[in-house]
Amino acid sequence: MIETKIRKVGNSAVITLTTEMLTILDVKEGDTLFVLRGDDGSLRLVAHDPSLADALAAAEHVMDENRDLLQALA
Repeated sequence: MIETKIRKVGNSAVITLTTEMLTILDVKEGDTLFVLRGDDGSLRLVAHDPSLADALAAAEHVMDENRDLLQALA
């Protein structure tokens, strides 16, 4: 487990990603990260993956097209 602190910068709360964290995520300053919420309320940071972004965009398109059906099934 790696510990980091939350601090205030302007009107935002931020965490600092250490060099070790950046290495583990295989990212660098300026890269995009996704924050995924787990069923247990946890958060996961994952590196930007174009195939994931494409899949999410496709899923959003399908959900928009079938909004009424999906709401009826919910």
